[in-house]
Amino acid sequence: MKKFFQEIKADIKFKSAGPGQKLTDSVGERAPREKPNQTALRQPRQGPTDEAQMAAAAALARLEQKQPRARGPTSQESIRNQGERGPSASALSPQVPKPEAGGSPHLAVPTVCFTCPLTGATLRKDQRDAHIKEAILSVSGSPVTPPTPRGSGASAAYLDNICLHPEEEKYRKIKLQNRVFQERINCLEGTQEFFEAIGFQKALLPVPDQEGPEEFYVMSEAALAQPQSLQRHKEQLLAAEPVRATLARQRRVFQPSPLASQFDLPADFFNLTAEEIKREQKLRAEAVERLSVLRTKAMREREGQRELRRHPYTLLRVRLPDGCLLQGTFYARERVAALYAFVREALASDWLPFELLASGGQKLSEEESPAFNECGLVPSALLTFSWDAAVLEDVKAAGAEPDSSILKPELLAAIEKLS
Repeated sequence: MKKFFQEIKADIKFKSAGPGQKLTDSVGERAPREKPNQTALRQPRQGPTDEAQMAAAAALARLEQKQPRARGPTSQESIRNQGERGPSASALSPQVPKPEAGGSPHLAVPTVCFTCPLTGATLRKDQRDAHIKEAILSVSGSPVTPPTPRGSGASAAYLDNICLHPEEEKYRKIKLQNRVFQERINCLEGTQEFFEAIGFQKALLPVPDQEGPEEFYVMSEAALAQPQSLQRHKEQLLAAEPVRATLARQRRVFQPSPLASQFDLPADFFNLTAEEIKREQKLRAEAVERLSVLRTKAMREREGQRELRRHPYTLLRVRLPDGCLLQGTFYARERVAALYAFVREALASDWLPFELLASGGQKLSEEESPAFNECGLVPSALLTFSWDAAVLEDVKAAGAEPDSSILKPELLAAIEKLS
């Protein structure tokens, strides 16, 4: 019985499939299959009404007035075009973090400052070089010597040749356009004053196989007559060290504040010199390659190192157990040990060991002492201070107690409100 009903269903399905077709028939010759009940229900199509025609005409008129929309560039095309054009002004401007709603409208530090080692004056970056030069002249009364060991060694070589070969004329002259002299000596601050002070004089001298004369430094006869003086100048030059301004920490202490993690930094904390802009343009052009090339670990590390150099300084805050905040300015390339020393100088109990924790509770090791930019602590960061738990327990077991005040009294007297 079951087989009987299956055969009836198969026969009905075959008949409802419509007329048969040959496999050799073309597509155009095949008649469309229509169900009898559907053809009976099909009604003739009515034309559009007057209102519909007016609406269609208005839509077509609006469509013709519009310009055809060009296809937008893909993401790869955008990056490629941006790399070829170079970075825009907005992309290259220092991205100084803006204060969040309710944050401070004031800068955490007004600018990066430096301390003159000779006068102790606090200087802005644009005042630094001129002040140090003036301080050297006022303190020693002598001209500024070349400020780098490389320049000092090259200058001393000229004096050494004169002392060893006083009779040879070629050692008494220095051609100003000489490549070595231009690259290693003449580009340094105070070169002209130094050479004139030890007895060199400028003079125009003829050059063999050349039409016009060239400018030379020529050792005077009076200086040649005093070889001991030249030897002393050479020794002083080799023993001299460059005078460099030190970065001012600009230490500040703040009361406990919910705004501790908000940093409003000046533009000095963002390094965008002309060379950095060119480097940024090159990095944009290389972005296309990175989309299509699989990068090795070494390649990724090199890219990370280039990113680290974008910020020359960092502003660090340390939250103490009582909630107070200790703030200081550091070079981004300085080591974590410099921050430990900075905090230790501010503690009332500077003999107790302590730990500094970055975000997420990661301990910063004073022994390994990585650089701040290697730890992701640039251009600003908030760290947490904690006493060494084991040592603190030993101190308490011995019947001693650390000072109730964590910071030195003179620092607490100048505490500020972070607003």
